[in-house]
This record gives sequence, structure tokens and C-alpha cells, in this order.
Amino acid sequence: METFNTAMFKNKTAVVTGGTSGIGQAVAVAFAEKGAKVWALGLRADKAVYPAGLDIEAVEMDVTDTAAVDAFFAKVDRIDTLFNGAGMGSVSEHELETYRKVLEVNLTSVFYISEVAAKALAKSDNPSIINVSSLYAQFGSAIAPAYSCSKGAVDQLTFSHALSFAQAKIRVNAIAPGWIDTPLIQPLKDIPEVFNGIMQRSPMGRLGQPEEIANVVLFLASDAASFINGSVIKIDGAYSIA
Repeated sequence: METFNTAMFKNKTAVVTGGTSGIGQAVAVAFAEKGAKVWALGLRADKAVYPAGLDIEAVEMDVTDTAAVDAFFAKVDRIDTLFNGAGMGSVSEHELETYRKVLEVNLTSVFYISEVAAKALAKSDNPSIINVSSLYAQFGSAIAPAYSCSKGAVDQLTFSHALSFAQAKIRVNAIAPGWIDTPLIQPLKDIPEVFNGIMQRSPMGRLGQPEEIANVVLFLASDAASFINGSVIKIDGAYSIA
């Protein structure tokens, strides 16, 4: 079923960090399928595969490399949408070095890239930044304190940028995905007692799909969401309230 106009982002430009895998890759494809020129920034860009015929250019990018970020945005004149999808978690988040790295990727890069991209975004007639939060921003996690902290801070950064960028007409929102079927959760699938516990708590009895996240991102970037600013939208199949 076609939900959106296939030309709704014609002559628009989207920059998608983390656009070479997982949710970010699905977002990059969704924008391109609706007519946008897409810059997909991420690691292992040479391995990223997209459907033929789409205007997607994959760019190798470590989002914590401020010089590389500066160089990229210096070449981009106008941006309509920035999706800050790059992120990481780790099994060793109680170690200080890992904690710092997770915050650098999940939080500091979102702040810096948004600040650098703001000039190009301000040239759009409907500029939008969409960040990625998490249910862990509310829950916390015994095994992922850095990830949880970073996502809680992303919520606050979203609110703060929504206020500070409002004069430039740049809307800033965030999505908070639940359990989405990407390679990141494969280790959980391999532990039946853990994965079965997730499914038992999930009212809809299934994982979400990356495309279902991408559809919400498209909406938030569209003219239909022109008065949505400073919001964090859960996309979790009611997991968080079960």
C-alpha cells in the first residue's frame, strides 16, 4: 500500500547519518524512493547496498571526526532534512573509555552535526532535524548505562535545539524506537530466554521493521508535520506500556 506521494520529497535533499546500515539505511532508501537526493553517511560505506535507480550517495564518515564533518557540510549548500541516525552500544559500558566513546557517538556527534548543518538547513522552506532516542531514555539499563544516558540526553538536546533553532524555522524532533529487527539485536535472538522475554512483553507479538521507523521519519520531515517541534515519538508497538 502506498502511504506517501512518491514525489513528496522531489528536489529535496536529506542527509542521513548511520545511513549505511540498519534503521539509517532504511531511512535513506525511504527518502530516495520519495524523490529526495540522499547523502548516506556512515561506516563501511563501500559495503552499503541500495535498490537500483535511487539517488543515494554513500559517504564514509566517522561522525566523531569533526574535521570530516566540517569538510562534508562545507560542500553541501542546502539541506531539507537531517536524520541523526548514527549510534552505538557496547557490552562493556561500565568501562570509562567505552562510556566516553558511546556518549561521543550517540550524543556529542548529534549536537555537533546539527549545529554545523543548521546553516544549510535554514535555506530550506521546511527544514527538519530528526534524532534517535530510545526507550532506554526512560527505562535505564543495568548493562547499558552509557547508551541509556546518551539517549536521555538526546531527548534534552532535541528539546533545546527545537527552541534554539525555531527562529530559523528548523523543526527538531526525535523518534524512540522499540525492538526493531536489525543486525544490532541478532545477539539477543541468539539467547532464547532473553528474546522470548522481549516477545512475551510485546503486545503486538513481533519485532518492528526498519521500514516502519522510516515511515514515521518521513512524516516528521514532511509538510504534514509542520507544527510538530520538540517532540519525542515512541515507535514500539506498545512495549513501553505493557
